[in-house]
Amino acid sequence: MQAKFYKSLTTLALNLFAIAFSVVSSNAIAAPQKPELRVGFVPGPYIDEFKIGVQPELEKKGYKIKYYEFSTGLEANSAVFKGDIDANVMQHSVFLKSYNDRNKTDLVGIVQVPTPPMGLYSKKHRSLDGLKKGFTVAVPNDPVNLQRALWILQRLGWIRIKENANPVDVTELDVIENKVGLKLVLLENAQGPRALDDADFAAIQGNFAIFAKLKLSEAFILEDMTPAYINVLAVKKTRQTDQYARDIVEAYRSDTFQNAIRADRFYDGFRLPDYFKK
Repeated sequence: MQAKFYKSLTTLALNLFAIAFSVVSSNAIAAPQKPELRVGFVPGPYIDEFKIGVQPELEKKGYKIKYYEFSTGLEANSAVFKGDIDANVMQHSVFLKSYNDRNKTDLVGIVQVPTPPMGLYSKKHRSLDGLKKGFTVAVPNDPVNLQRALWILQRLGWIRIKENANPVDVTELDVIENKVGLKLVLLENAQGPRALDDADFAAIQGNFAIFAKLKLSEAFILEDMTPAYINVLAVKKTRQTDQYARDIVEAYRSDTFQNAIRADRFYDGFRLPDYFKK
């Protein structure tokens, strides 16, 4: 009788252990997946910057990265605002403010990223001398980046534009003096590289120039980029203090990211954020 009692206790203990082990195993299987970050980009160097220097730091913290590529910045911003992605990298602060004002959105830039400057390129000319009146210059058709192109042309002495023009309202009518008789051709930003087949010159935003395999050193002149035109990683304002946002900022500011950028000659000529160590 006593032997049967102890045998029953032993059997019960083994059964309880089996149940406990099963629960632990089940919990391990059902453990939450690593957090996934959805980040959007447009054509250009920013996705590669992220992959070589930011992703490794985020993966150390358990993140999985899912990349989304968009044709235009408008699509990328809409995706962040709607919550389809967590962040995007493709615009400077002036463009972002303009987008928010027009669309009643609340996106914010939380960290600057290395940015190639806009430049003036040509396939038809090797010199800026001896240009005939009526030569064409392709420029971006959105007001903010049109202003950047006009500043480049003004630095060359080709035109003169109104002072203190609001970037959101800039048009070709802000050219108040055309000293060389050039003709502006307004195109969607991404079309700049293609315009080189037809236009005499094109003022091309840096990321689209890089994507088209143009070298910054091939430009006749590069813009004098101010901090407001350095691109940023953007998120919804309500999420800028979320842990993932803070982790992304920390990853960009890390030695891993800075060393990766400085070690690659591809990034020579890029405007570096102020957090880069001198």
